[in-house]
Amino acid sequence: MTSKVISIVLGGGQGTRLFPLTATRSKPAVPIAGKYRLVDIPISNCLHAGIERIFVLTQFNSASLNKHIKNTYHFSSFSDAFVDILAAEQTPSNVGWFQGTADAVRQSLHHLSVHDFEYVLILSGDQLYQMDFQEMIQEHIDKQADISIATIPVHANDVPSFGILKTNEESTITDFIEKPKSDFESWASEVSEDMATQGRVYLASMGIYIFNRQTLYELLQGNDHPDFGKEIIPQSIRTHKVLSYQYEGYWTDIGTIPSFFEANIGLTDDIPQFNLFGKHHIYTRARMLPPSKISGTLLEHAIISDGCIINASKITRSVIGIRTRIGFDTEIENCYVMGGDTYQTLEQIDEAKVANTPIMGIGDRCCIKNSILDKNCYIGNDVRINCGKKLDDGDYGAYTVQDGVVVIKKRAVIPDGTVI
Repeated sequence: MTSKVISIVLGGGQGTRLFPLTATRSKPAVPIAGKYRLVDIPISNCLHAGIERIFVLTQFNSASLNKHIKNTYHFSSFSDAFVDILAAEQTPSNVGWFQGTADAVRQSLHHLSVHDFEYVLILSGDQLYQMDFQEMIQEHIDKQADISIATIPVHANDVPSFGILKTNEESTITDFIEKPKSDFESWASEVSEDMATQGRVYLASMGIYIFNRQTLYELLQGNDHPDFGKEIIPQSIRTHKVLSYQYEGYWTDIGTIPSFFEANIGLTDDIPQFNLFGKHHIYTRARMLPPSKISGTLLEHAIISDGCIINASKITRSVIGIRTRIGFDTEIENCYVMGGDTYQTLEQIDEAKVANTPIMGIGDRCCIKNSILDKNCYIGNDVRINCGKKLDDGDYGAYTVQDGVVVIKKRAVIPDGTVI
């Protein structure tokens, strides 16, 4: 079954809602959970379902994503499996950038046409979830659908943020409305008893689609509409058999700084909604890093990645990424520290001390709360970040503030004694 499927992961646009994490990288390349990249989530879901032919579409800041894909997803030379990047390109028939999700796939159809497949699974590159695509594909085939859309039941207060679908008793989608602001009570659909008890009776599109090959080519080559959710899907409901596949597990769109922050910090819960420790683990780049070394630190609800050297006094409800150095008497609370791409040598550390400049990582006697520290930050000694009154939103050069979350930018240098 899955041998007849090709998957396309949409890398998204400029990722302005995730700035400054997307200042130098595309959304799928943003680090998550200390050691992974966002793109690892949809790719891992595909691989666990036996879908081993995957294209990742991107056009902005794609260098780090290319490097990650190249260094991570290796398959046997006797296999047809691949994970390939398709960046926006100029061709004789098209000289523009991707204009939307549908346009991105449309411009990439000539790359798909050389492969043998019957179904196309289209995924987003900035969502956190674990789904069995085999079940969705089998239901698509059994019910002879032209298009299947993964949907998730949501509360009424979530409706204005999503495209909402209305279904009949056979799970066929009969209507679609994009982000309704009011008067949407009639859009409630049939859901499970558990979802109804929770008040989650509105079906939101998850941006996960299965198209029959012929249907996809017909819809994309027959018009120039740029987007699936706003144009292609609503119009196809009237002309094709479009089914809803209800998913009731954990799923979140992490396209904004607050949602990204909450998704990462939520991983430190006793029983997190997103399970990193299940049998369907997340694939990522295999780094040959030493185990983490921790001395004199009280750890409470903390995730510590490989290769860290930690002397902090206390780390609470935080995710610490690979190769992170944290100095003595430092307290970290509600933070995502992404870590480093390399280690500084002892000589470089000695030179920094002589020059009285911070070393890579976090210095001594610091207090850092409710913050994201991007890769390769240099935080000096006696630095206080977000440890006082709530900060105003804005871009302040070396850092930004969004909804009370401070984001220290990649490679930022925060001198000794700084208070943010």
